[in-house]
Formats: sequence, structure tokens, C-alpha cells
Amino acid sequence: MMLGLSRLAFVLAMLSADVFASAWADTATLVSIPTPRGATQSFILIKPDHPVASVILFAGDHGALGLKSTSSMKWGDTNFLVRTRDKFADHNFMVAVVDAPSDRQLDNPSKEQRGMNVIFRMSNAHAGDIGAVAAYLKKQAGVPVWLIGTSMGTFSAARGAIAGKYIDGLVLTSTITRSPPAWEVAKSHPSAVASMELRNVTVPTLIMSHRADTCELTPAADAAKLRMRLTKASKVEITLLDGGAPPQSEPCEALARHGYFGIEAQAVDTIAKFVSDNSK
Repeated sequence: MMLGLSRLAFVLAMLSADVFASAWADTATLVSIPTPRGATQSFILIKPDHPVASVILFAGDHGALGLKSTSSMKWGDTNFLVRTRDKFADHNFMVAVVDAPSDRQLDNPSKEQRGMNVIFRMSNAHAGDIGAVAAYLKKQAGVPVWLIGTSMGTFSAARGAIAGKYIDGLVLTSTITRSPPAWEVAKSHPSAVASMELRNVTVPTLIMSHRADTCELTPAADAAKLRMRLTKASKVEITLLDGGAPPQSEPCEALARHGYFGIEAQAVDTIAKFVSDNSK
């Protein structure tokens, strides 16, 4: 949804210059690697000199950022995890902000393959792509690799952790836990991410929600359901945040409670503490 000029000015002020003029701009690189299935996976890489952990960030919605450079993308620059990538790097994490793979971009001629829909995000193909990124990061630095997803990106993060290859931890933020009736997977996965094979996740997991998130697909009350199904995870914690700036988008979009608008630093610090405490 397009913002009016006055609202856009407010949003830019709230996000502040450190989002769009990256403090890590001089060190960030755009990386593209081949995946086992023959696709190309691109991601923004921020690599501190001595990282203590690596984090792979999965944006929500269709996830097709359309990366042109480390600072230019067709979509998603206001997404919670995309706009806070520098804040993760400030915690001495190596950061990979993943785009949709080459065969899932929005300009794909096949309408069914534009962007990363739910079915693709839960697929073996996507798990293989995620594993390729994790393996690349492991070669860059021998530190734990964590998957962090927000909204629709939680399907991706959960799938990668279920596959388990090269993955040392999982963070789910604003998790999709209710499938709309119109979704093709509504019958097989009525509880969305909570209906996935979470019993196969063995790594430490943080579930984070905003207590006042009014998106009908991501109620904070469902965090307990997720924890109950993570039966083999070595550790599971739930964190509910409060506060923030007045929403400047619809409830299920990035500039609302759903996207931790106005409390970005608190949200990232919460995640970073869990990652650091469980990467030793």
C-alpha cells in the first residue's frame, strides 16, 4: 500500500539514516552462489572482522528482494529484518540477507513461480538452497549459523532448521501460525508453521512476538503452541515485546507492531542476546 507524503516523511524519520545509509556499507558485499538444484542464490553479506555467529535473515511476504546491489533492491527495504541488518552486524554477527533464488524472482515468466510462496518455502528445494548459504557462511567463519525469519519468512527459517544441515539455532519472529482458508496448504497445515515437522528441530529456538500484534495470522497467543511442538529442541524460549511507534502500515505489514516498528533496537538486542548466549 502506498504511503501519503506526510506519512512517508514520518516513516523515514522513524527509521532514521542508519537504515538507508548503512554503517556497514563499505564492507557489505552482494554474493551469488550456485545451489545443489542448479539455481542461483543471492544475498547481502556483512562480515565483521571477528564474527561470533552468523545469522541468515529471511524477509516476509514473497521474499523476492530483487537485489541489485548491497543497497539497492526492488522490494523489501522496510521489512523488519532487512532494515535492521546493520543492527545485527553491530552485535558482531556475520549477516546474510537472502533474496528469493533465481527461479523465484518476481519477473519469472511462470506466474506460479514468482516469489517464494508457502509451498516453496516448505520444500526440499528451498531447504537445499538454505543449506548452501549456511555452508558458504561456515567456510567464511567457523562460527554457529542461525536462521532468523519474520512473518512468512518463518516458514523458511523453520524449514532450514528441520533439515538441520549446518544449522545451529533458530529464531522465529511474528510467526505465521494460522493458515487462511484460501491457502492451498490450509488443510494440511491449518496452524501454518506450527503444523510443520517442528519435532525434528533440535537446535535452540527463540520465539518472539509483539504482544499487540493484530495481524490475524500471527497472534502472540500462539507462541505457546509453537513451543509445545518443538519437543526436541535443546532449548526454547518465548519473548513478548511491547510498545513502539504508531503503526504506519496495515497490521500484517512491516511498519506496524507486526514488524516491531519503533522498537527495532530492542527487538534485535533481544534476538542477539539469545543467539550469543546459545552460541558458546
